[in-house]
Amino acid sequence: MDWLSDREASQRLRQFDVTTAVMVDTEFVRERTYYPELALVQVGAAQHVFLLDAPALGLDPAMVAFLRNPSLKVMHSASEDLQAFQHALGTLPNRLFDTQMAAALCGMDAGLSFQKLVLHFTGVTLEKGETRSDWLQRPLSEAQLKYAADDVRYLQAPFEALQAKLRELGREHWHAEDCQRLLDGAADNSTDTQPHLAVKAAQNLIPAAQARLRQLLLWRDQIAERDNRPKNWILDAPLAVQLCETPPEDAAEFRRRLDTYPKSPRRHRDTLWHVLSRPLTAEDQDIPLARALEQDEKQTLKRLQTAVAEQAKRLGIEETALCSRRHLETLILEKRWSATLNGWRRQHLATPFGAILPKSADY
Repeated sequence: MDWLSDREASQRLRQFDVTTAVMVDTEFVRERTYYPELALVQVGAAQHVFLLDAPALGLDPAMVAFLRNPSLKVMHSASEDLQAFQHALGTLPNRLFDTQMAAALCGMDAGLSFQKLVLHFTGVTLEKGETRSDWLQRPLSEAQLKYAADDVRYLQAPFEALQAKLRELGREHWHAEDCQRLLDGAADNSTDTQPHLAVKAAQNLIPAAQARLRQLLLWRDQIAERDNRPKNWILDAPLAVQLCETPPEDAAEFRRRLDTYPKSPRRHRDTLWHVLSRPLTAEDQDIPLARALEQDEKQTLKRLQTAVAEQAKRLGIEETALCSRRHLETLILEKRWSATLNGWRRQHLATPFGAILPKSADY
């Protein structure tokens, strides 16, 4: 295990064989920021582990080139690691093999933890004690260094077994689709223009209140991204819903209500009041509305869930690995297939769903 924090890191990164798979993991801190702060990059190759001091190396061209080179980067549950790479380095792996996704397509638990994956394939029990460590502190403790190294040291065996199993099942292209979708999502920096739809309590608000909630959340997300602070530090969703459901009559009442709220924002109060009290335009109110399923739609949901269960059983995978309830609700409410359901999933679901969904709808 080598700790690399200087020019030697650049030299080592350029020496990797681009024709072989490389094990990769990261450690990051996100408790106080909007973006994950990259603290450590672990690389495992040829039975050796390298720990790269990300803050010391900064935007190292060799690190960027390493991620972009043709070698297959093997990672477990890579979504947040990819976000950390995108924010810190402005780039992502050229090719990805996510072992958590692979395990799900091979019939194992969807969302399988790394510890359970390693135990299954190697019989080794890994410690979880350093998960919430301060990875930005220097020097790292011996326990942290071992934990970080183990994350790539024990990834090789599961990778090789899962790669062989996917090939045996003829599902390599399924996995490639899912990994590419993960990479595309991490590269997409576009802002969610309808954040109110993700707030379940918005379903209980009248249309004007939903439009107001959308304005508050758009403002909150913009400030959180600009200042690199967690969204809920700017304005948490329950308070936003409360303010839109029963708006304060004036600025004085607004301040009193904030003063009594346990997670009240300390900053940006004047701007928040301005956004809340600004008259809504016709354009502001021309938005999709959050709503619960109607009774007939609930029946459709149950039938779709039954179809998913039957197809998942036939394929030998968990239902959530094939299609989640959230994706079914999107299909019913928005009459469209979500991006996650396109590709191999749609090929297996289109026919049974076609017998259930209304023929008049344009799905």
